[in-house]
Amino acid sequence: MHKPSPKLDRRQTLQALSLLGAAGLMGAARAETPLEGGTLKIVVPYPAGGTSDRAARLLGDALAPRLGVPVIVENHVGAGGRLAAQQLWRDSSGQNQLLLANPATMLVAPLVFKDVGYDPDKDYRPVSQITRYSFGLAVGAGVPVREFAHLRAWMTANQDKVAAGVPATGSLPHFFALMLGEQLGLSLPIVGYRGSAPLLNDLMGGHVPVAVDTLDALEPLHRSGKLRILAVSSDERAASLPTVPTFRDVGLKLSALGWNVLYAPANLPAARAQRIAAAVTAAMAQKDLQARFAAADMEPVISTAEQTRRMLTAYAAQWTPVVRKSGFQP
Repeated sequence: MHKPSPKLDRRQTLQALSLLGAAGLMGAARAETPLEGGTLKIVVPYPAGGTSDRAARLLGDALAPRLGVPVIVENHVGAGGRLAAQQLWRDSSGQNQLLLANPATMLVAPLVFKDVGYDPDKDYRPVSQITRYSFGLAVGAGVPVREFAHLRAWMTANQDKVAAGVPATGSLPHFFALMLGEQLGLSLPIVGYRGSAPLLNDLMGGHVPVAVDTLDALEPLHRSGKLRILAVSSDERAASLPTVPTFRDVGLKLSALGWNVLYAPANLPAARAQRIAAAVTAAMAQKDLQARFAAADMEPVISTAEQTRRMLTAYAAQWTPVVRKSGFQP
């Protein structure tokens, strides 16, 4: 099935490409010069096969020829991503290592844990945003509704049966589900899982009626008819799901996006971090790589380090009050 190309932010893309153009001759001149320090490692704090892992592997394949060194992806799983973040910044060996992280690790965890063992602002510097993603609200085949308006009525009439499954407690889908319950005026218990796979198995099996998860996790099962996506969290409808409304379409003041960002530990030499950042931005600008991301149900982003820093600042301003208001404690 053909998937439409992802819609990239035009202004952000043009800004990034202008910076690439200014550095183009220098980049071409050193394209075959191996990155100082040798092999580049991208650490993914989640299991192989997930969204973050797929993004890292797609990017790694495109980066290797630009940096002149092998690029490997390693999965360091544990503590919801915090273990990898703790270990990586403490490694002072001078190796070329990056962390591919999302809001749960770099925004939520520092707000809800007394000591996560790292400071995202001091121990890491953003290299580049890689993807953005939206969330979907889905129901299993056993829930007798086909539209969001019907779900709202069903949830109101079945408060004793209603619960929302999310891929992890403390994740953005968790807080989005809380915001949804608040806007609907319903008590919406949250059931946290250890990832999307067990959540979606329970959704399809009827063990949890409703789920909030990333759209790339839900969409293949929606297409096969094993579950039904009733609304998406982006401001605009997903190009691949034009008949599925946004939450704004159904009358709620509710939208949200997540992200995957590459971070360098603060002890990585600045010159190396800058060269890696330029190579990432150039790779993400390639149409063939954008198409591979789109084929994997991910929206690629072209972003310089400075653009990524600005995005993260704005994102923290948006979500910090939400997390604190929730009163969530691990």
